[in-house]
This record gives sequence, C-alpha cells and structure tokens, in this order.
Amino acid sequence: MSVIRVAWGHATAPTALSSFDAALAEANVHNYNLITLSSVIPAEPPVERVGTAPDLGPAGQGLTVVQSHETVEPGSENPAVAGLGWLRSESGRGIFYEVSGTNRADVETAIRDGLAAGRELRDWAFEDEPTVQIETADSEPDEYATAVVVAAYGESEPLV
Repeated sequence: MSVIRVAWGHATAPTALSSFDAALAEANVHNYNLITLSSVIPAEPPVERVGTAPDLGPAGQGLTVVQSHETVEPGSENPAVAGLGWLRSESGRGIFYEVSGTNRADVETAIRDGLAAGRELRDWAFEDEPTVQIETADSEPDEYATAVVVAAYGESEPLV
C-alpha cells in the first residue's frame, strides 16, 4: 500500500443521495465503489491530507476507505458536519475515528474523545496529539447538503 489519502468535500443537490454523490465528487472519490473499513491504520503507509484525491484508478473499481458523512435536509438551520481524526503510534500503527453530526464543536469533541478511548484500548505508544479534519456544508432552501471526509487506502482495485 502506497499511501492513505484524506480527502474531503461538501455539496448541495436536490436529493440526499445526489448531494452525497456531489460531495464525493468534490473529494474526487465519486467514481469508485467505496468499501468501508473499521478504523485501524496499518504501520507502513503514510497518511496525507490531500483535500482532493488524485486519480486512484479506473471508474467502477473498489476503493477501500474509512469515511464520515452527514446530510441535512433543505432549509436546515444546522450544517452537515463530517469529521475524521487519527493517531499514529511509534510503530506506525494507528487508529482513525469518524464522527458526523450537525454541530462542528460537538463533532470535534466526539472525535477527540473517541480517539482517547481507542488509545486506552491499545498497548501502543501513541503520539501526543491527534490530527483532525472536519468538513461542513450549509443547506440551501431547496437542496440537501452533505459533508464528507474520506481516508482512501491506496489505489482502487477491480471488484470482479
């Protein structure tokens, strides 16, 4: 595995699913079948914040990810908030923690609390501070809004 890329995006659209697809497009992971993992980071690959993912292979292939996403209805007073945080150990192994909601401060607090709990479960020497990426999306009067944060593991792979 070469690298784990953290990408994010937000968008509005006339349906909940189309706003999710558009947010994935902003992160440039919309042309893949996302295969969601639990949240353990292998020791070898670096984790890079890229914002928008590069081309990760042919459309329609599977892309292994840890993802956070939130969608809010048209006219919502609260934004869609998606967040992903991570910690690495001295060995390189680590954990992701993904949270979504409608309040940025609450999402960040939940990420930090979740990472602290995950750290306590493992007998690994972790770095001091987590890295956190949060994305928000405000709804429009007539459109859904979605925020996504995705950690893409390497390149896409054929499904069949």
